[in-house]
Amino acid sequence: MKLKEKNKLYVQMMVFFFVLSSFISCKPGKNTPPVEKQLYAWNQFSMGVDLSYVNNIEDHGGQYRENNLLKDPFQILQEHGANTVRVRLWHHPSWVAALNGGKYYNDLNDIEKTISRAKQLGMAVNLDLHYSDTWADPSHQDTPAAWAGLSLTDLKDSLYNYTISVLNDLKSKNLVPEMIQVGNESNNGICWPVGKVVGNNWDNFTELLKSGIKAVRDFSQSSSIKPKIILHEAQFQTANGWIQNLVAKGVTDFDILGLSHYSKWSVVKTMQGVTDSIKVLTTRYGKPVMIVETAYPWTANSADSYANIFSASDIITGYDLSKDGQYRYMKDLAQAVIKAGGIGVQYWEPAWISSSMNDGWGTGSSWENNAFFDFNGNVLPVADFMNFKYQF
Repeated sequence: MKLKEKNKLYVQMMVFFFVLSSFISCKPGKNTPPVEKQLYAWNQFSMGVDLSYVNNIEDHGGQYRENNLLKDPFQILQEHGANTVRVRLWHHPSWVAALNGGKYYNDLNDIEKTISRAKQLGMAVNLDLHYSDTWADPSHQDTPAAWAGLSLTDLKDSLYNYTISVLNDLKSKNLVPEMIQVGNESNNGICWPVGKVVGNNWDNFTELLKSGIKAVRDFSQSSSIKPKIILHEAQFQTANGWIQNLVAKGVTDFDILGLSHYSKWSVVKTMQGVTDSIKVLTTRYGKPVMIVETAYPWTANSADSYANIFSASDIITGYDLSKDGQYRYMKDLAQAVIKAGGIGVQYWEPAWISSSMNDGWGTGSSWENNAFFDFNGNVLPVADFMNFKYQF
């Protein structure tokens, strides 16, 4: 063979092996996450992130990164598929101001900043009204100090006027939320002691709920954005009895049944159990179900001296304590919700990383091992559960 022909054959062989090696190197490995991604509209399936603490964390030195580069956490999560930002509103959290040199967080001014950050990136908003100056949950539903001692009639008026006032203020700034929670984890009522469920008496609680619901509906008559109303209960095991009592008292004018689902506190430990529970609730009450709070740890370690709420003993079968275990848990949870006809999964405080923030119980974070960011502030693989191509 002539030298010229040998050189030509050599070049052809090199090109062939280059193309072949490139093809082989690009093939996904056995454990490689799927390359195909999909972004969802919030009203198709809410991929939500509760970012209520972010303003406070950033003011106290917390930083967020992607590939070691500093970046806005709202943008990071939006680019990974988040289409909804959840934010809590406290009535007058003077105790928070006392921790921060007089500066308020999670009051109206602060949540306006959060909502603005979300909407600038095209994300919807779920406004979580606690109807309290502090945390509202199944064990605590303290009436705002400004409403203390009011009769049921006056309390209903105050709750109505407050709700519609907040929405009108947000409307004046083009910040109307797409969803609004009338209460947070209100298993045992709201605005205690008047609105507390005692001795299976649901009357006062449901009257207060109706007042908040009416405020949202009245506001919607003059708003181009008409917020979907979410009623929020914590954990599957008590959801059926809760909603049954509300409906029996005439509380039917709401759009979404919102649930907290934390494996640590739930008797529902399997994904099939999640699917079955949602199907039962949807069939019985005709309301779509959304998980508005959930989380799962990626490590048992801590980034600070503030003790973590979730420990190594709080994982469930099939999902190890690792970055991959956290990602698989959230991916499987979202698919379980979708399989049941549910309409969203919103993760509680995925950006609560360690900083010099004092939350009143400790400095740093008791949740950083559940966050979507590692101890250096870099986004974790779990964020991509929001852009996984699910089977609807």
